[in-house]
Amino acid sequence: MKFSCPAFVVMVLLSLTSGVIATADQPAGARDQLQYIRLSKDGQEVAQSLDVAVVSFVSADGALQVDLVGAIHVADATYFRRLNKRFLGYEAVLYELVAPEGTRIPRGGVEASGPVGMLQGGMTAALGLAYQLNEIDYTKSNFVHADMTPEEFSKSMKEREESVGKMFFRAIGHAMAKQSTATGGNRDLRMFKSMFSENREWELKLLMAEQFADLNGAMSIYEGRNGSTLITERNKKALSVLKQQLAIGKKKLAIFYGAGHMQDMEQRLTEEFNLTRKQVDWFVAWDLSEDSIPARAGTND
Repeated sequence: MKFSCPAFVVMVLLSLTSGVIATADQPAGARDQLQYIRLSKDGQEVAQSLDVAVVSFVSADGALQVDLVGAIHVADATYFRRLNKRFLGYEAVLYELVAPEGTRIPRGGVEASGPVGMLQGGMTAALGLAYQLNEIDYTKSNFVHADMTPEEFSKSMKEREESVGKMFFRAIGHAMAKQSTATGGNRDLRMFKSMFSENREWELKLLMAEQFADLNGAMSIYEGRNGSTLITERNKKALSVLKQQLAIGKKKLAIFYGAGHMQDMEQRLTEEFNLTRKQVDWFVAWDLSEDSIPARAGTND
């Protein structure tokens, strides 16, 4: 069984970060509308950055603001530092984590374990990136856990007849389909060559970002006719916590969730909370410019 390793790794990562990608060959308006991750290119069509959006929604009278902060779990440390600074300006930051009610991640994160931890650890090491749980300061008093408990998640999966195994094999099938495209072999060759490059870290990072762009809408493979536990049910839980925070008088809030959650989340904010999209701010998550190439030890000027 043959499939593209980079495509498969990115697909699994997408299932963790819930990425929905906007590519540079789409019209600018379509790229921004309902999109929370994009691959930015310069005038010569050379990739410069992988960007993640923060989209602000406001009430008709302007008294209420809810920002959807799309998350990508593995990124440059500077991206997470910018988010930490941004989060200081909210009365409440609702965050995702399938964990017992009220879980708060200690400063500096927790040691990753299991297959997910191995994947994330491998990604951070290979690409020179940082891991969200280690960089975001979840100890701040305005952080509010807004996700399902493991018991709720398992119950919903069972009721919907979903399973991790089914999602895994759908990811493999999608990756194999990508492998059959004309560019698949070329990317595999580039991946092989990059492993022996002097700039291996940067070239792998660039190649992986391009894979993200090619997997536009990948999360749709997990969504059934009535949604899924992974997206739909967790979004419902997050917005139930939002209602609780609004009920106690909070007026400026952020929802910090995987970017792939945000299309559904945006629809719910506009239809159920009568909020209107006002502003989009793009944050560079991966710097892909040549200036970001790490200096090599022993290089003479």
